[in-house]
Amino acid sequence: MFNSVRNSAANQLGKRIFYGWVIVAVANLGIFASGPGQSHTFSVFVGPISKDLNITAAEIAGAYGAATLIAALLLPQVGRLVDYLGPRRGLIGISLILGVACMTFGAASGFLWLAFGFAFLRLVGQGSMMLASANLVSQWFSKSRGLALSLMALGFALSMAVHPSLAQYLVGTVGWRQAWVILGIMTWLLMLPPLIFLVIDKPEDLGLLPDGEKIAPQEMATKDTTLPTITGLSLNEALKTSSFYVLSLGWFSIAMLVTTLHFWQVTVMTRQGVSIEMAAQAFAISAISMAIAMPMVGRMFDTIRTRYVFATGLLITTTSLIGLTFAHDVISTVVYAVIFGLNNAFSMTMFGYIWPRYFGRKHLGSIQGTGQLVGVVGASLGPFPVGWAYVQFGSASSTLHALAILPALAAIIAVVFLRSPSAATENAHLE
Repeated sequence: MFNSVRNSAANQLGKRIFYGWVIVAVANLGIFASGPGQSHTFSVFVGPISKDLNITAAEIAGAYGAATLIAALLLPQVGRLVDYLGPRRGLIGISLILGVACMTFGAASGFLWLAFGFAFLRLVGQGSMMLASANLVSQWFSKSRGLALSLMALGFALSMAVHPSLAQYLVGTVGWRQAWVILGIMTWLLMLPPLIFLVIDKPEDLGLLPDGEKIAPQEMATKDTTLPTITGLSLNEALKTSSFYVLSLGWFSIAMLVTTLHFWQVTVMTRQGVSIEMAAQAFAISAISMAIAMPMVGRMFDTIRTRYVFATGLLITTTSLIGLTFAHDVISTVVYAVIFGLNNAFSMTMFGYIWPRYFGRKHLGSIQGTGQLVGVVGASLGPFPVGWAYVQFGSASSTLHALAILPALAAIIAVVFLRSPSAATENAHLE
């Protein structure tokens, strides 16, 4: 029954638009629904959890980082599972589990339960939901993959705009524990209907090619005509290329430091004299900046040599880290928030773009999973240096400046060394 509903929807909508754009809309919703597993949502809960469980902010950051690291180790297996099941069934399972994870986290009664809840949420929210959503879009697009992924990632901008304020409202009205129950139910309501009734794994299932290209009528009339074979390197082949490690260094840097900024933004700003309301509103400003920049960033990835766009994103991360240390009033906070929004536009597009761009679609899940492992390891380590700096020195400015060196070095390495593997010729125009 569900198959017939999906095929009917695809046939009807496919007469008006390329069905891949429907897929982008659902994946956009998936990125938004990953919000409960993202740092910008957690940042609102640090204070209430610390007070309720009598745990310091530094201990929460430690639990968050360690749990994120443990969760990261499972992402390659998640990627292989997405390859095996297909992104639609993978996303259905991830959505169900994410709802349960939210409710489990809301029931935390001590440090160990809190750490387990962090791991559960980061694995299925920040890791698996984003991985499978990007995998789905990457199957449907090639030449316009950058634009499609940038539009998908607008869900992250919407999450940045909605989830911190929503979380703050829920904490104030029903408490932090019930807030997580509500977030879990929201995940099911948002994700399950479109996944069940609209999503189809890849264009070839509808007799299409990526980007909406169709088989020529004369070829379709040929009895033995088949769709082109989906190509791509295996994980083992990808691991033998220098490109994988250059990309991994850059992605590790961005994931680590963007997470650092999300996690500590409210704390850093308030200690520098910014009101807590303004610090929370900075997420919304960043979301607007991100949304405006996303289509431009996507087109850059589709048309400009990838290593230069990748390096640009890394340099903007450097600028964001330094910019946060100067956010001490309304004007400087707005300037930082705009830059950080641009930072998120680059990072959210490239996380889904770089792996199919350099290694193809055939084994995308397993390669993405390993790439996400690298990123989530970075994200798990990110909050530690700033938390340590506050304990030791009472300020994190010098630490943030030192951390800014890492993405700058990664940008230089990318420009000099990042090239497509010889076996990957799909995007030669971007070399």
